[in-house]
Formats: sequence, C-alpha cells, structure tokens
Amino acid sequence: MSSGPGADSAPAPTTHDSPPTPKRSSMFSSLKVRNYRLFFAGQVVSNIGTWTQRIAQDWLVLSLTGSATAVGVTTALQFLPMLLFGLYGGVLVDRLPRRPTLLFTQSSMALTGIALAVLTLSGHVQVWHVYLAAFAVGLATVVDNPARQSFVSEMVGPDQLQNAVSLNSANFQSARLVGPAVAGLMITGVGTGWAFLANGLSFIAPLAGLLLMRGRELHVVERAPRAKGQLREGLQYVAGRPDLIWTIVLVGFVSTFGFNFPVYLSAFADDVFHAGAGSYSLFNILMAVGSLAGALLAARRGTARMRVLVAGAVAFGVMEIVASIAPSLWLFALLMAPIGMCGMTVNVTANSSVQMSTDPAMRGRVMALYMMVFMGGAPIGAPIAGWITDAYGVRAGLAAGGVVSAAAALTIGLVLARVGNLRLSIGWNRGHPHVRFVPREREQLAAAA
Repeated sequence: MSSGPGADSAPAPTTHDSPPTPKRSSMFSSLKVRNYRLFFAGQVVSNIGTWTQRIAQDWLVLSLTGSATAVGVTTALQFLPMLLFGLYGGVLVDRLPRRPTLLFTQSSMALTGIALAVLTLSGHVQVWHVYLAAFAVGLATVVDNPARQSFVSEMVGPDQLQNAVSLNSANFQSARLVGPAVAGLMITGVGTGWAFLANGLSFIAPLAGLLLMRGRELHVVERAPRAKGQLREGLQYVAGRPDLIWTIVLVGFVSTFGFNFPVYLSAFADDVFHAGAGSYSLFNILMAVGSLAGALLAARRGTARMRVLVAGAVAFGVMEIVASIAPSLWLFALLMAPIGMCGMTVNVTANSSVQMSTDPAMRGRVMALYMMVFMGGAPIGAPIAGWITDAYGVRAGLAAGGVVSAAAALTIGLVLARVGNLRLSIGWNRGHPHVRFVPREREQLAAAA
C-alpha cells in the first residue's frame, strides 16, 4: 500500500515492536474516508459472492467426479499460482498504479465466474473446466492480492491503516458467515450455475466503487520504474529487516501447519463425534464468529505490536491442542470461537505491522511475499495434515498443528528478544497479567536505582 511522499516514510527497523499508529482508533474510524467506504462496500458484496462460488465450486466438482481428491485438486490449483508466481506479482504491483490494476483483476475474476456459469447452466460443464477456472482465478489473485492489500493505505493513509486492515478482515469474516448460507440456498433452490453467475455479477459492486473514487484524495506514491533485479531487491530488503522477516516466517508456520481446518473439522464431525454435516457447519460458523470478533477487536486496538503477534500465535496453538483432546462435541464447538479469534489476531497484526513498517516503494513486493507465504502454505500444509490424520487420527493432526504454531511463536519471540537485547517481563497491572519485552539496560538501571 502507498501514501503520499513524505507522509509514510519507512521507520527504522525494530526487532520487538512494529511502529505504532500515531493514535488509538475508534472501531470504524477508517470508514470516515469516502474512498475507503466505497471500497469497503464493494468488498462486502464481492466477498459474499466469492464464498458463494467457493462452496458451489466444491459441490460441483464432487457431483461431477464423486471424488474428495478432485475437490482437493481444485483448491490446490487455485492457490498454486500464488505459490509459483506471487513474488513476480509484487514486482508488477510496485510498477503499476493500483486502482487501474484492480479494475483489470476484478474484471478478470468476474468474467471467469460468468464463463463457469454459462458452461454449467448450458449443461456442458466438465471437471477440467472447473480446474481451469480455479487456476485462472488463482492467476488473477497473484496480482489482485498484493494490489488490494497495498491499495488500502492509498485510500486511508498511515494513520488509519491498522484500522482499515482490521475492518477488511472483519468484512471477509462476515462474508464467510453469509456466503456459504447463500450458496446452500442457491444450490438447492436453483442450481450451482446460478451461484456462479451471482458471483460474477457481484464484482459490479467493487468495480463501481473503484470507478467512483476521487483520485485527488488518494495517498499515491511514485511507482518503481521498470528495471532489472527488482525481485532480488525486494528479497534483500526483507532479509535486512528482522522485524519483517521473522513476522513473515511466523505467519508461514501458523498458516501452513495451523490453518488446515477443512481437513480437521470435517474429520472431527464425521469420524470423532459422528454428527454429520450439521456439526461441521456449526464448527465453521463459530470459528467465523470468533474471527469476526478478533478482527473488530484489532480495529479497536489501533496498534500492531510484535508482542501481540507472538502472544496471539502462542494462544492459537494452545487452543488447538486443547481442542484436540476435547471429549465432547459441544466443548470442541465452543473452542472454535477462541481459536478463530486468536487466528485472526495473528493475521491482522502480522498484515498491518508488515505494511506499516515497509517503505511504500517496496510495499507491493513485500506484501506479495507475505501473501505468498500466507496463502502458499495451503498446498504444502494440507497434504501433511491429511497424512498425519490418516496415519495417527485427526486428534493427533490438530494437536501437531497447534504444537508447531505455538513452538514457532515461542522460538521467534525468543530470537527477536535476543536480537533486540530484550527480556521478558511479567507483572500485574490493576489485577491483570502484563506481559511485555523490555530492554535489558532498562531493567539494569531500575535495579541500580
């Protein structure tokens, strides 16, 4: 994301805290910005359409093939382009103006949904058509994701960035609650083809929002000129920033090993609790509610600190371990909300801290690397989670994901503390535990006094 020259200069690298926003935000403060309101409203409609197509797509593949493996292939094809070409997408985003780029990518995804609708409604759809559509959406996402992430700061500026990123996550989680319900109604009522058409038409909302924005109110920075070595330059930039590289590494571990819920939740519903599709839906709804709450709390918090990220990742891992040994369906279901909340805390804090501490000229490349690690973990982590689940049971699979997430967070927290010459300080403030990293020199001075 970008902002006006001089208004969002890159802060000095730190190892323990991402640069805080200048002041605490109210929960919906970024919606006061007209351009962001247009963007947010368009994303509400488009995200619901995206979730509708995602459910309809899986259902169509299953009905065409009768194979769960084919459904997995569809998901992998949608995420594979980000894993293969994500960094090149970031280079393009740093060279191109964000708003025209988003108009192109959003239009491409709209046409893909409409094409799939035409094939399905005409009765000519085959599974390879769905594979091709999933891969095409994945290719558009390679550019769309970093462009969309980077465009937020162009709309709101640095002061409201944390709040806007949090509201984007809340927007997505709200759609996650509504979209599958809409998909279920459309699939049973009128068929999957109409669900695809609804998604294609839903892109009218974000496209209209982009066209109605006032260009003079955007915080635009100078684009990177076309030159050799820009991909390597972006990687070197991240490698020289411990706060960035360790944040991205932590997100990689959590997303790859901890976020394999499509594998775990269906197995818990069927194999452990023998409760069927209704309980699987309940698990997803409660997790989405927790994620929505986590996003809104992050919007209210107004700061993105490394200690919040580490603590959130540790809590996420511990909650997964506890859920893995839950003896009853209802206890397991209730744990989905705090798991969703902690997972969203990790997502929002990492995303906003990376953006806020990155030079605007590098933001497209850095966010592409971030999204590649975050989204690209799915094709790697899902087969590993599936293998552990098949070999040792789903309880072992979920526990393993929690152990890896918590261990990665603790290890990275200790590494950052050592690099920054920090020490863990635990105390009580007004009856509540207070955990933070403090410089060793400060503790030594306090002891001497």
